[in-house]
Amino acid sequence: MLSAELITWLISQGAMEWPGQLRGDGLLLTLGSPLQPLAAPGTLVIDLADQSSIDDLYGEPVTEWKTHELMPGEMLLGAVEEPLRLGAGLMGMIGGLSHLARVGLAVHVTSPFVLPGWNGHLTLELVNTGPAVLRLHHGMPLARLLVFSLDGPRSDDVASHPFYGREADLKSRYADEFPVGPIRR
Repeated sequence: MLSAELITWLISQGAMEWPGQLRGDGLLLTLGSPLQPLAAPGTLVIDLADQSSIDDLYGEPVTEWKTHELMPGEMLLGAVEEPLRLGAGLMGMIGGLSHLARVGLAVHVTSPFVLPGWNGHLTLELVNTGPAVLRLHHGMPLARLLVFSLDGPRSDDVASHPFYGREADLKSRYADEFPVGPIRR
């Protein structure tokens, strides 16, 4: 894991970009816009091999907001306010803030890894696992990103991901990225 001093030096050398705040030896991730709520789909089954079925799961993005109330059991996608660019030899790992977990807010509930060459806005998955409504505030710190240097040979030519990192589009693109062909028996 990289120290705050090394992260600051990498930023000064252009090996990574981060306009946000450092907290300890990590990047402090704050909630920005848009928010992407999940909506009750028209069907009880979301076919993960069909992108239009996945798209049915989402409501209208919320772009202009100061506070948002997250109901118990509700899930919401939220853009990190500051964009991030990692160099080819760097990767990150997202961890939620324990203070928020203690009131029932699960932050980034799945894959915590940010791959080398990431460039854009991260998307956080927010789930209210507690018994009370949680009021979120635009710009509030929600998570931290720890930065790691990769060992061994690597390519410095890292292509940006075609689906992720764009601030305005937080939805899953699973079926577009991993198309399912005919099942072979």
